[in-house]
Amino acid sequence: MEATFAEYEEWSEDPIPESVIQNYKKALQQLEKYKPYEEALLEAEAPRLAEYQAYIDFEMKIGDPARIQLIFERALVENCLVPDLWIRYSQYLDRQLKVKDLVLSVHNRAVRNCPWTVALWSRYLLAMERHGVDHQTISVTFEKALSAGFIQATDYVEIWQAYLDYLRRRVDFRQDSSKELEELRSAFTRALEYLKQEVEERFNESGDPSCMIMQNWARIEARLCNNMQKARELWDSIMTRGNAKYANMWLEYYNLERAHGDTQHCRKALHRAVQCTSDYPEHVCEVLLTMERTEGTLEDWDIAVQKTETRLARVNEQRIKAVEKEAALAQQEEEKAEHRKRARAEKKALKKKKKTRGADKRKADEDDEKEWGDDEEEQPSKRRRVENSIPSAGEAQDLEVETGLFGKSAPIDVDPPSKQKERAAVLKRDVPKVPHDSSKDSITVFVSNLPYSMEEPDVKLRPLFEACGEVVEIRPIFSNRGDFRGYCYVEFKEEKSALQALELDRKNVEGRPMFVSPCVDKSKNPDFKVFRYSTALEKHKLFISGLPFSCTKEELEEICKAHGTVRDIRLVTNRAGKPKGLAYVEYENESQASQAVMKMDGMTIKENVIKVAISNPPQRKVPEKPEAKKGPGGPMVPRQIYGARGKGRTQLSLLPRALQRPSTTAAQAENGPAPKPAVSTAATTEAPKMSNADFAKLLLRK
Repeated sequence: MEATFAEYEEWSEDPIPESVIQNYKKALQQLEKYKPYEEALLEAEAPRLAEYQAYIDFEMKIGDPARIQLIFERALVENCLVPDLWIRYSQYLDRQLKVKDLVLSVHNRAVRNCPWTVALWSRYLLAMERHGVDHQTISVTFEKALSAGFIQATDYVEIWQAYLDYLRRRVDFRQDSSKELEELRSAFTRALEYLKQEVEERFNESGDPSCMIMQNWARIEARLCNNMQKARELWDSIMTRGNAKYANMWLEYYNLERAHGDTQHCRKALHRAVQCTSDYPEHVCEVLLTMERTEGTLEDWDIAVQKTETRLARVNEQRIKAVEKEAALAQQEEEKAEHRKRARAEKKALKKKKKTRGADKRKADEDDEKEWGDDEEEQPSKRRRVENSIPSAGEAQDLEVETGLFGKSAPIDVDPPSKQKERAAVLKRDVPKVPHDSSKDSITVFVSNLPYSMEEPDVKLRPLFEACGEVVEIRPIFSNRGDFRGYCYVEFKEEKSALQALELDRKNVEGRPMFVSPCVDKSKNPDFKVFRYSTALEKHKLFISGLPFSCTKEELEEICKAHGTVRDIRLVTNRAGKPKGLAYVEYENESQASQAVMKMDGMTIKENVIKVAISNPPQRKVPEKPEAKKGPGGPMVPRQIYGARGKGRTQLSLLPRALQRPSTTAAQAENGPAPKPAVSTAATTEAPKMSNADFAKLLLRK
């Protein structure tokens, strides 16, 4: 523009008019306003959604319709799969420009680019009705919406509501019957059948648990058609679909009867509500007593008082039983926890006692061996036990002294590696065991999945956790042999430090993902599990499968950020930290995720074809526990055994039915012989051989 003005000055022989100069200066001022937004678009990478949205906000404040339409069209060229952008554009056209051809054209393009968004279809139907489009075209558009493939059951309820509202506005209710009214009623009937058959089969839910479509139909029949009989039939159907236990549903029906019915049906509805309501029975009882106080006779009042008192007494009794049951369960859990604790203590004491006896016995055996020189006659199993057991420091010193007295090799200063490991194990076992204090669970975190080969875990983990706050103690857990078991407890001084430490979950430590979870007593909370990620539908998050194992987080982020702002990327690994070829990518909003699905699904990354979908993990089915268990005095039911072909429907049992004997002996034989106590080789004898006659007797025995 500046170069053009300079050329104009050189070309013009006459002085430039003042009006041209003023317009030129005004244009320069306008350019300065728009320049930051245009430069931001030039610097950003496609699709530049955030930059376009900022530009649109600026144009909307200025209010120039031509420029607003232009910037929307520019933004949609690169973001045609963003539903929010289409909704904002169509909303502006509906409220501001109101030009029929332009409005309907934009709505048509919107549902063509984003057919999975129900809000665009609903707005399209409203726009067509607003601009007087014929009924046939609107019906065809509605049928297209039904076949668009929405991702939630509630979306189908919403589109049906929009279409039924349109049909209701076409009806002239001053006439007793009309073609439009019959079409409305048939549409209501079809909507209920569609939700029951099509939607429930696909989503395992109708999407309309409160029966809002049936409620609207009942209101139309009662208020506009004066057909209370049909309204009552509809409300009976609503109540039989699991809504009879809710007080608000009964009160809605009562208000409808109150406005368009009669007192007798109001009383009947409230009496049923008192018997059926389970969430707020007191409120329903109060409404019944209020109505009888205002309109009822003495007999009606007595009946109402009797019904409400009986119902409330039953409800209070049920609540008391529920509280007692809950208390009994809590007490039972405490008793189980105490029993487990006592059993562990007894087991520990017994183990310690056996260990002490074994050490004394080994010491005596070693004394005898040193004295008589019978080392060669030692049994291999006993030698292994002696090698695995570690004597105390005092016993080791005594053994060295005796060895020197009887002329054997004197102990040298440098021990072999195996003995060094044993001494390290002794030192670790000599560390006093600190019992876990459950009162400090709120300031303690449980760290697991650490490498077993980690040396001095408390020293290596302390700098990592001190970044979250002051660490009071790190308690690594060792086995009886002194080996690190891969988990530990980290105690902080403040609770906020423990909460901050939970953010270190899945952090890579020596090649493995470290698990950090709250410290919870599993004996009191046996079902407690920590899973920090959502298992429900998340429209702004993608699930990617088929990734190459060599794909890194940075490489995947570079690919995904071309379709929107990436908030987080999680590569799924196993407990050893090895990738599984799966990833979750979280975008800033649903529109960016939808665009990424369309563009990335089927993409090839390092010769691997990936699959991309909206994150919607399937619900995990809890496996049913087998009911057949060993009773107090009954035999154990044998487990099912399948052939080499597995569990097949056509698999036949070739054993004659007469020979099938479900006895205890058969069960034991099927599961293997019962273990017998170990005896010496001298005492064992071979089983007597059996003849063919003996086998025949076994088969024919009843």
